[in-house]
Amino acid sequence: MPDILRDAARRFVRSLCGTGLWLGTLFFAGSLTPSLVPRDALLQGALSGLVFTVGYGLGAMLRAFWRFLDLPNVEDGRLGRWMKGVAAASCIGIAALFLWQASEWQNSVRLPMGLDPVESARPLLVGTVAAVVALVCLALARLFRATARLAADLIDRVAPRRLSVLSGFVLTALLFWGLGSGVVLETGIRALDSSYARLDELVDDGLEEPSDPRKTGSAASLLRWEDLGRMGRRAVAAGPTAADIERVTGEPAQEPLRVYVGLNSAPSIEERIDLAFREMLRVGAFERSVLVVATPTGTGWLDPASQMPLEYLHRGDVATVAVQYSYLASWLALMVEPTYGADTAERLFDRVYDHWRSLPKNDRPRLYLHGLSLGALNSDLSVDLYDVIGDPFHGALWSGPPFPSRTWRQAVGERLPGTPAWAPRFRDGSVIRFTGASNSLDEASAPWGPLRIVFLQYASDPITFFEVGSAWRAPDWFAEPRASDVSAELRWYPIITFFQLGLDMILATTTPMGHGHVYAPEDYVDAWIAVSDPAGWSPDRAEALKRDLRNLPEASSASPPLSMGAGADGP
Repeated sequence: MPDILRDAARRFVRSLCGTGLWLGTLFFAGSLTPSLVPRDALLQGALSGLVFTVGYGLGAMLRAFWRFLDLPNVEDGRLGRWMKGVAAASCIGIAALFLWQASEWQNSVRLPMGLDPVESARPLLVGTVAAVVALVCLALARLFRATARLAADLIDRVAPRRLSVLSGFVLTALLFWGLGSGVVLETGIRALDSSYARLDELVDDGLEEPSDPRKTGSAASLLRWEDLGRMGRRAVAAGPTAADIERVTGEPAQEPLRVYVGLNSAPSIEERIDLAFREMLRVGAFERSVLVVATPTGTGWLDPASQMPLEYLHRGDVATVAVQYSYLASWLALMVEPTYGADTAERLFDRVYDHWRSLPKNDRPRLYLHGLSLGALNSDLSVDLYDVIGDPFHGALWSGPPFPSRTWRQAVGERLPGTPAWAPRFRDGSVIRFTGASNSLDEASAPWGPLRIVFLQYASDPITFFEVGSAWRAPDWFAEPRASDVSAELRWYPIITFFQLGLDMILATTTPMGHGHVYAPEDYVDAWIAVSDPAGWSPDRAEALKRDLRNLPEASSASPPLSMGAGADGP
């Protein structure tokens, strides 16, 4: 048996492409360098194995093209085998050297975020996982090649050889694509859809139907508590009470109003919007000083860390309305129903705005938009500024905007020269400003105009800073200077960086609060002050509120465990 295994291993090594080994090893080495988010050993190994396979595949394609041109083939014969052995040994040495350095690179990401250094045994685990993943990928690639050859041989009986080779490749590609997307992917999506649906029906321990008639889901409400869904019940229950606000601010406060309509509250968008509007009228939402149209993430999650600061700043004189458009994770919601969230957000805004505009200007609340992650993207899509320019709403706070967000992309793309992409300044700052963990909202050259838009973003957030173009060019945010929580060792590599940032999106909410895609409640304070201009908040009082919010368990535990790559949604 050992002889059989030894012979099989020898044949496998001889069958490898030397060019593919060299390029794959370079890709493998590059994949170990740092990116925006820390990676554990298993995921680092999976990424490195996948990236090695991509590099190996490109090398094999180059060799095939070389042969197609009938150029001399140095990989055949005794010299070729000797060169391949040297290449394999050299690749192992290079891989070992970079694996040894990989822990230090990861620490350059972890330490600025306040995380402990990685374990000393990490390189061995990373290398083992990468080898397994690479072998599986190579096996699938060889299965593809064998299938394509078989198809070409069958077609060769009735067609010219070159046409049969091309046809065999196309048919095999269609077969593998059909199996991957039509069977594996569809089955997976169906299973996830079912699991999210069941999860949405769960009632969280300790969450009881509210007794306050002003609460959504109470006995007096137009909406049943059970129909709000898991995230809706959390959104209604998570807010501070008037007593909580009075205890923190030392001033009289009102009970904040939170209107939430779950996906199961009505069968259509129109009916859910109508329920939301009638519930707003019932509880007196338009009688508050501040009215927020909030757009949740894919599962319907509203981040308490984003809502609570506003309610404290305005002493509870706030009404928030939100309508759930999906119970799927954000990435699934975009795949299965890409326009449903934007449609829901747009119709909700139109209904609220039309009624708000009909009210006397001196007797109506200030109107704001808000959204986090996919909620920010859909909230941005909900309004066309040209439609409201005659009587504009008062502002918007969009946090962690995903990279396709239209207004964010325009403002970053047209930022003032010399300002970094992660902390841009847009024109004179009278309409749009950016901020992050460090407040930069006072750097504008002009005072605020009648409409205030603030983007809250962290430089280490891959949901915001992922770019498809990173496969062939370095994103602007790679340039110096860099934020304090972005590794100084970060470098751009063609193709490799694209895969690194792709994994970063999946891991975006695994960071400590205040980094990545996990937005801290204290960082919302300055943003909401800039957008909504609450009275009586000096810099010292604002700092005291930040400290109080930082210590509130309901805010500090609100970070979502999944990113937009795998959710961007709440717990």
